[in-house]
Parts: sequence; structure tokens; C-alpha cells
Amino acid sequence: MLDISVVKTDSPKQIPGPDDPLTFGTIFTDHMFVMNYEEGKGWYDPRIVPYGPFSLEPSAMVFHYGQEMFEGLKAYKSDDGRTLLFRPDKNIWRANKTNRRICIPEIPDEDFLQAIQAIVKMDEAWIPHKPGTSLYIRPFIIATDPFLGVRPSDTYIFCIILSPVGAYYPEGLNPVKIWIEDEYVRAVRGGIGEAKTGGNYVASLRSQVKAHEEGYSQVLWLDGVERKYIEEVGAMNIFFKINGTVITPMLNGSILPGVTRDSVIQLCKDWGVPVEERRISIDEIFEAHKNGTLEEVFGTGTAAVISPVGQLRWEDHIMKVQDGGIGPYSQKFYDTITGIQLGRIADPHGWTVEVK
Repeated sequence: MLDISVVKTDSPKQIPGPDDPLTFGTIFTDHMFVMNYEEGKGWYDPRIVPYGPFSLEPSAMVFHYGQEMFEGLKAYKSDDGRTLLFRPDKNIWRANKTNRRICIPEIPDEDFLQAIQAIVKMDEAWIPHKPGTSLYIRPFIIATDPFLGVRPSDTYIFCIILSPVGAYYPEGLNPVKIWIEDEYVRAVRGGIGEAKTGGNYVASLRSQVKAHEEGYSQVLWLDGVERKYIEEVGAMNIFFKINGTVITPMLNGSILPGVTRDSVIQLCKDWGVPVEERRISIDEIFEAHKNGTLEEVFGTGTAAVISPVGQLRWEDHIMKVQDGGIGPYSQKFYDTITGIQLGRIADPHGWTVEVK
């Protein structure tokens, strides 16, 4: 059990009103959780302090060798006033999986969850109530040794910040357009594709800029070896409904094990919907589109929850899905997951955790 000290801000910010815009990731609450690590001492000094900048040496290793990780989950306000987290155990599991991969000391699960609950409880008033909104929770760890050399750091900072958010994509639940990248690659098996670390995302920026210039919201990556098998979208896992079966690329070491991805697979099993985790090629997708069996495409992720895809572009081919509209399964998955997150419908798997 962490002994968390608290220093409250003496300059509280104005909490956004129900009609104020909540552009994703631009507004931050009054406080943050911070904890330090030192080799031989372990994690120490857990504290909640006013949100503010860090002071780091210019030689801090995070700036030079990229040893850092982050996670993302959300808190929701239920209709009866409870504050709910959605599957935080899965985010904590994934965080420590990332930590192991990039040689950051793990944080005990119970301490990680206590830290999340403590900071959310502290700034609970910031949780928005408007439909489609939530409080985004961003835990992260950075390497802080003032040293120029390639090795794991001996010191780290663990921090959790909070941000009231609306829809991740400007389109909201309206279908997005996806660019299928066939020039650059993001990750390969044996690399860090399955880790939630910044290197995965900076590798995607060049393609992301190119896609935006062409009017597309996100990039869909192909595998880095054969350049033919579907992997994931820049900020989401991806699903295809082909001839009645829901298909998603299997986890192979280069794909992030998404929490919402796992939830959709479980819901398919609950509902008796055929679901497959396997390799699926872009040629198979193109052929399914040509013969009319590509029924739906949607992305899954904490930020967007469910993001229907209305159009795919591969090379010179434009594949329109559901006539550019929202498919019935995309809508049902969205309604069910958000219903559970908000405490409005039954939660048979115990996915929500109440913050008390």
C-alpha cells in the first residue's frame, strides 16, 4: 500500500462547462501523481502535487535514447454519480509488459491501481458528463539519469496526468477514412511494436502527415517483412467483418494488445458471432470488397472506443465500406462498451472498477 502525500494547488483552474469544447488532449486538470525510482531503493515518494513542469537535466536519458513508456485509460461518471474505470487491470498488465521490454522497473499492480484511483479521486470534479466525453488518464514513465550512453537508466519518474476529453477524431462516431501505407513500415516481430512506447508512434508520423495531406484520418500499417498482411492503425487495432465473420489480425509481437480489442473479441463470443484472430492480407480485403463480402471495417482503442471506417485507400484503389455509413456491428459494439463504461447496462465480466 502506497503512502501517498498530497499537496493541493493554490491556483485551481476553471473546470470546463458542459458546452465548452473538449479537444482531445489539450486541457489538463489541477493535479498529477508523481513517484520516483532509484536503483537499490526502488519506487519511492508517491505524491499528488499541482500539475506543472518537470525540471530535468538536458542530458536526461529519455531525451537521447527514448527509454519511456505510457498508457491510456479513462474514467467515466455514471448516471447515479459513481466514478468508473474500464478494465484498469488490463492497462496495468500492458504497462508492465512494456516496462519489461524496454528495461524499466515494473510497478506492482496494486500500487499502480492505487495511484490511478487516488489521482482520479483528487480531480473527480473534472470528469465531464456530456455524452461522448470522459476523463482521459495518462500514466507514463521516463528515464532521468543525466548520462550519455546506451544502457538502462538507474532513475525514473512515474507520473499520471488527467485530461477531460471529447471524441478522439473530429468525426466522432462518424466513419473515418483510412490510408493503407505501402512504403514505410512501423514495426516488425521482435521489435517494440507490441510495447506502448513513443518510438512506435514517432515511426508513424511521416505516413500520418502524408495521409492527412490526402484527406485521410489515419494510417493502416502492413507487416514490415512481406508488406502484405494487415497489422494495425496508428492509434487503433482494426477489425473486418467479412461474410458474417469478424476478423482481426492476430497478436504476433508487432501489434499492440489493445484493451478495447480484447473487449470486442469477448463480446463476439458472448453473442455467438464468429470471430477470428489470424493473419489477413490486404489482397484478401481487396477481394472481399470486390465481391461484396466486406461488410464492415472498424477500429478499436481507448481513445476512440469504436471508430467505423467508411473508406480505405490502398495504392490507387478506393474501397468504400457500408456506403460510407456506420455498420450495425460497429454501432452495437460502441453502444455496449460505452454502456458498460457508464454503468448503464450489465457488466457480466466485471470490467468496471469504482473509484471510492
